[in-house]
Amino acid sequence: MEKVVTTPLLDLKAQYKTIKEEIQEAINRVLESQYFILGPEVEALELDLAKYCGSKHAVGVSSGTDALLLALNGLDIGPGDEVITTPFTFFATAGAILRVGATPVLVDIRPDTFNIDETKIKAAITKKTKAIEPVHLFGQIAEMEPILNIAEQYGLFVIEDAAQAIGAGAKDKPAGGIGTAGCFSFFPSKNLGAYGEGGLITVNDSALAEKLRILRNQGAHPKYCHKQLGGNFRLDAIQAAVLRVKFKRLEQWTEDRRANAAYYTRALEAADLGGKVQAPLIIRERHVFNQFVIRCEDRDALKNYLAEHAITTEIYYPLPMHFQECFKSHNFGPGSLPIAEEACKNVLALPIYPELTDAQQQYVIDKIVDFYGA
Repeated sequence: MEKVVTTPLLDLKAQYKTIKEEIQEAINRVLESQYFILGPEVEALELDLAKYCGSKHAVGVSSGTDALLLALNGLDIGPGDEVITTPFTFFATAGAILRVGATPVLVDIRPDTFNIDETKIKAAITKKTKAIEPVHLFGQIAEMEPILNIAEQYGLFVIEDAAQAIGAGAKDKPAGGIGTAGCFSFFPSKNLGAYGEGGLITVNDSALAEKLRILRNQGAHPKYCHKQLGGNFRLDAIQAAVLRVKFKRLEQWTEDRRANAAYYTRALEAADLGGKVQAPLIIRERHVFNQFVIRCEDRDALKNYLAEHAITTEIYYPLPMHFQECFKSHNFGPGSLPIAEEACKNVLALPIYPELTDAQQQYVIDKIVDFYGA
């Protein structure tokens, strides 16, 4: 009888076992302080992550979605404005643009990295364009140098959606420290994940940083005096304390993910599946593999086959933004963004978390090979 090697897409319990005592100490520290909203834990995390991301300032917020929303608000982007972004991403990327009353303008993606195709951005710029919002998808940063050049030429902001890319970079420029603002998510499944919701905005402009801090706290400055309309976008101290424990291990976890990705890539190449499976192409110098996303033939059948053998996978993403119900009025019909549309039909994410064992990885490879009958 074949041995089944249960392989989840993510195993946070395995991670927790390695940091349990320190996590509990950190949480107890917050409980003893009774300082639950913002405060010293959040401030310490902000200092660490600003340095890590190559930015002067970091502003802890309530989620990655709220980071995007607050960045747009902080840059006074709203009704009548357009923001250029990608159709192949998590919904919050475009959803935040809609929520501030602006219009998302979708530009197709590159077929190699899944990131926005920088060569198509200029054609999408109009007099209403206020910003470009590239996504560093799956842990590999977008082609930022030409994007920054375009932004400078047209006087546009650049908001980096770095929700999946903490620690990623190219040419010594880390994700989040390149554009006008960088937006991060600490959703539990992220490479640096909280034990609940959390996010961060990185910026170099001191005035913008101060504005974001005011806006995240109901727009109050001083307390109970509201010159601006803000919201409740504050980061909890307990989440910051958890993240500080995890942050000390982030570099090692990142290298473990990169090693796992290299293992998959070598094994898939050695399997010689006749082009039926393509490992992700690494273009930038530091891909941090928030996901390991392959292109594959008969994707849905492969996903089901792997599930039957106790291997969990995920489709990031089954629908591009312009196929979502709430985008029907935005003049992007089927066939308008063909590369993104094709990607949605053949992408599949394999388990890549740091605690993944060699036996689990080889089992995944063996089952993929079995499926294609190689």
